[in-house]
Amino acid sequence: MSSASAHFRPRRDRHGRGHRGPMAWPPVPAMATRAEQFDELVLDAASRMEHQAGAALGSLEFAVEDVPPSDPAPWESSDVPLGRLFAAQGKLPARIVLYRRPVETRTTDARELAALINDVIVEQVAALLGVDPRDLDAGYDPEGN
Repeated sequence: MSSASAHFRPRRDRHGRGHRGPMAWPPVPAMATRAEQFDELVLDAASRMEHQAGAALGSLEFAVEDVPPSDPAPWESSDVPLGRLFAAQGKLPARIVLYRRPVETRTTDARELAALINDVIVEQVAALLGVDPRDLDAGYDPEGN
């Protein structure tokens, strides 16, 4: 036995407890990320809107982006948008984009988040169809009350 290996001791578990827990949590449905939860809320609101508006929506697509682009169009207001409607062009269908971070920062809990997502989708679909948002959703509340 050499002198170098005589002084080497493997680290031992002094109290016999081992590791206190897993190094990483298992991927369980209850641990969905905020982005995944937001996407689910958008899908729920979009399916409700498709059920209410029916065939008038055509092949409308819904998308989620984290933040709006930093260079808005000249005709857009300087406020941070919560969502945006892109009209159909050629073979591209109309698209509604919701911006996750601005929507999340305006809410304090899951109930408010779901309500705001629904209101943004109702506003954008109403703009697409040229109708009042209250005609599409009786629960629409532009004041957020």
